[in-house]
Amino acid sequence: MQPTRWLKTLAATAAFACSAALAQTAPAKPPIEFNYGIPTADHVTVYVAQDLGLFEKAGLKPKFFNFQSGAPLLAGLKSESLDVVTAGLALTFALGQDIPLKFLFWQANNAAAEGLVVDPKGPVKSYQDIAKSKKIGAATGTCAQVSLYLMAKKAGVDWGKLDVVNVPAPLLRNAFMSGSIDAGVAWPPYSLQLQSEGFPVANFDEDYTPPGGVCPGLTAARPAFLAKHPEVGARLVQVEAMAREALAKNPQLGVDAFVKRLGVTPEVAKATLARQCCGRIPSFEEQVKPDSPFSMTAKEGGLAGKLILASEVLHATKAIQSPIPAARIQEAIEPKYILEYLQGAKAR
Repeated sequence: MQPTRWLKTLAATAAFACSAALAQTAPAKPPIEFNYGIPTADHVTVYVAQDLGLFEKAGLKPKFFNFQSGAPLLAGLKSESLDVVTAGLALTFALGQDIPLKFLFWQANNAAAEGLVVDPKGPVKSYQDIAKSKKIGAATGTCAQVSLYLMAKKAGVDWGKLDVVNVPAPLLRNAFMSGSIDAGVAWPPYSLQLQSEGFPVANFDEDYTPPGGVCPGLTAARPAFLAKHPEVGARLVQVEAMAREALAKNPQLGVDAFVKRLGVTPEVAKATLARQCCGRIPSFEEQVKPDSPFSMTAKEGGLAGKLILASEVLHATKAIQSPIPAARIQEAIEPKYILEYLQGAKAR
């Protein structure tokens, strides 16, 4: 080899080694920090992701804020102090208050374990007996109120003739014990908790609501935050996918998470997961199929249809002044991050 060629080769090798060394010593990009709002409810995959450090694995560093109800969560969104949220129909109220949101994916289908709970000594034995109830507990502006309205409609009962009192699911037990109500609609895990204490679930939502129910649990984000951090949407989907996989392999993770955060017994936690978990959580594939009841790509059916129906019911029950325009609901649904994840999964 000629000296000049040898020197060139040596220089190239040294440059490559230097760049490789720099690449190894260069600090990794810091995780994206953001504020994550979540009500105290059955958001099992979020809890599992927290416990297993899955957000950090995806390069995210959320700071969690827990809320007892949807109202303060909406205030956090309105003030832009929250960037990402996981919740139920409270997010529909956000759209009604002109709070910009993008719904990224179904985190749960709360309708699977929401149901009509009754006093075993009372006159109501199924939803068809709902007119016999003296007082029914159902939280205003929630899945419970929507469920009760649809229940009455299917039973042929005039909503206006029902005596409905505003009792959130966590407080139904006290209302039953005091004799204030003889029936109530409870979302999970409180439906199964009441059943374990002697107040049976007469019917679950699937008996009187459209296929898939009308109580989606959604993860959403502010559009401005997504625009600033365009990679966050895809990473949140990755975290959800890892949490679902871990939960499918070891359901005890979910049991422990419920016991730890919601204060329920292991038996209630297991019963809730049996109604809600794994096969009952809408898969990503279901969420992109146009004809699926959980579709995020359909304009009229799927998630859009459920939120439109919920909006109409909330208006009929006077929980909101006017229905939320269908176009606003459709605009808020963003399936692209799920589609990207599924395309990437096929490539792998």
